[in-house]
Amino acid sequence: MPNKHTLPMDFPVYLDRFLNNYLPNTRNCSSHTFQSYCDTFSQLLDFMRDWEHINAELIQLSDFDHRLVERFLTYIEQERGCSAATRNVRLSAIHSFFRYLQYDHPEFLKQWGAILGIPFKNAPHKIMTFLTVEGMTLLLSLPDQKTAIGRRDLALLSLMYATGCRVQEACDLTPSCLRFSTPSTIAITGKGNKTRIVPLRDNLEPILRSYMLEYALLEPCANLYPLFPNKQHNKLTRQALGKILDKYVALAKLQRPDLIPEKFSCHCIRHSLAIHLLQAGVPLVFIRDILGHVSIKTTEIYARVLSKQKVEALSKANQHIAKNQEIEPFWKRTKGIIAWLENFKRPLRT
Repeated sequence: MPNKHTLPMDFPVYLDRFLNNYLPNTRNCSSHTFQSYCDTFSQLLDFMRDWEHINAELIQLSDFDHRLVERFLTYIEQERGCSAATRNVRLSAIHSFFRYLQYDHPEFLKQWGAILGIPFKNAPHKIMTFLTVEGMTLLLSLPDQKTAIGRRDLALLSLMYATGCRVQEACDLTPSCLRFSTPSTIAITGKGNKTRIVPLRDNLEPILRSYMLEYALLEPCANLYPLFPNKQHNKLTRQALGKILDKYVALAKLQRPDLIPEKFSCHCIRHSLAIHLLQAGVPLVFIRDILGHVSIKTTEIYARVLSKQKVEALSKANQHIAKNQEIEPFWKRTKGIIAWLENFKRPLRT
């Protein structure tokens, strides 16, 4: 381990370069990723102040080693009550920072390498939740079309289902993202500021046009306004969008509790679209492009879900068949169990 006093000392300078130069310019990270990284280092500084008794103004790079980072990760889980997945998000941000440092100070590769060697935890896989086509049809029938808010909610939920966009992607949409031509398309900017073009279904265009006309969003001056604003004409937050969905999920449960899962979030609309496309025979590569996955391996999770459902359906069918068939044991259909065992005897080789 290098001498503590030989390490670069100006932690604030390197953190500033990392957050304000490297992430937006070199990595082209989205604002959401940037905020996540800022949250990580904010919590890390709080931990160092409260648990390590090091004031933020006095923190130096020489204060960091793998043991301190491991203590921070333990604090994240045990004191803040975060999940293994959240712990991994924080560790990923820290890894990124020290990987960045390696290029400026390769002489400390061993020091930073120990931090980069801290492994991620295996996070439990959540059960994928999605609606059937019947369940989604019910959900989209619930916004009250007699009110402006109901018409906005129908346009919002219909667009989320038709495109499979993520919550933040929906919040960030503007009228300029839409192209009402033949075919109609929408440009969705997702993780890593990567933009994908998704075609719109024919039945969605009139819903969007009517909504945008009512909210004066078809005017050229409104191109960069939020496509789905709140009452203050600002873009909806993730939390506000979640509350909109929660309202209609609650109504749907009252009408058809058998169609609505116990927990259903905005991301489950994205899952529902992927499953429905797969059931309709759409190839995985097209679903990957619609959802904006970097690798088709991410999209393959939906194929595995359907395979599991098929296995369960076959199992239930086989159980039903077995119950309706009286299958007599083989030895009962012969001269008894002794005779049945005799069938397995073979002459010994000499």
